[in-house]
Amino acid sequence: MVLIRHTLLLALLLAAVPPSGHAAARYTLKFATLAPPGSTWMNILEDWGRTVSERSGGRLAFKFYPGGVQGDEPDVIRKMRFNQLQGAALTGYGIGQIYSPPRILEVPFLFRDYAEIDHVRAQFMPEFEQGFREHGYELLGWMEVGFVYFFSQKPITSFDDLRKLRIWMWQGDPLGEAMFRASGLSPVPLSITDVFTSLSTGLIDTVYCTPLASIALQWFTKVDYVTNLPMANGIGGLLVSRRFFDRLPPDLQQLLRETGAETSRELIRQTRIDNERSLEVLREEGLQFVLDPEQVDQAELERMRDQAAAQLTADSYIPGPLFERTRALLENYRNSLQAQQTTPPAGE
Repeated sequence: MVLIRHTLLLALLLAAVPPSGHAAARYTLKFATLAPPGSTWMNILEDWGRTVSERSGGRLAFKFYPGGVQGDEPDVIRKMRFNQLQGAALTGYGIGQIYSPPRILEVPFLFRDYAEIDHVRAQFMPEFEQGFREHGYELLGWMEVGFVYFFSQKPITSFDDLRKLRIWMWQGDPLGEAMFRASGLSPVPLSITDVFTSLSTGLIDTVYCTPLASIALQWFTKVDYVTNLPMANGIGGLLVSRRFFDRLPPDLQQLLRETGAETSRELIRQTRIDNERSLEVLREEGLQFVLDPEQVDQAELERMRDQAAAQLTADSYIPGPLFERTRALLENYRNSLQAQQTTPPAGE
């Protein structure tokens, strides 16, 4: 009887102890970004980390590496492949090194406004998510950097002026290379981490970025002019390696997906607001806005766009059918809007 009682007591004690599997395991997601500490993007990412930690009861925690301390995006991707990092907030440049088709959303002079971007992105998002999955990553959320402008130390009144400038290009970016080639420009390829110093030393005198990024990275302090012509809407994504994601128990996988989607929506919403505010800040700081859209030949912009797209599709960086589907979606969307605007209200 004593042996039986001891056996029952031991069984009860074992039942009260959590198993050593998923329920007791703790996971740390090492997550890198170029976003500087204190920036809009970094503040929202840190909120995401706190939410995940709280909702997981501390079982899943983020360790953030902001401000490019883990290197440029190619460095971050390499570290993710070797499991030194497990996740990152990447711009289109980094995304393109993993799975390039989503960069269709960054083709210059293709989209007119946010509504068009949102419409096309919604159509393609399921296949983009699957594409990242097949390439070894889980897309937890979408983000964007915003509409990109030229920032320069000399006034730009035409594309001929651009040809005389020393323009930075993100080193190794196929989309940037195709667009500069189509525009007849000769850029200076550099890592993004070298841009501020290169503006200071005169190695370059012109950069392209969003208003918000120019302030967050302090590039605006080294230039005097901003073009009034938006070129493209920079994209981004919240990615985690499948190697890490697949190790997580199902409830933590679902938590990352849910909170990643919530964070994505907030990133897009706040980034758009802050980019508009940043334009006003730049004006207050004395930067001059030059090269209005009406000063540029729209047909010439479209020619450069299509020539760059032809190069990108020939290199299979962006699939040709995807480019054509995008143009068809935009045409249908614009026709639908035009029909709505010309249709008289019922009863008239």
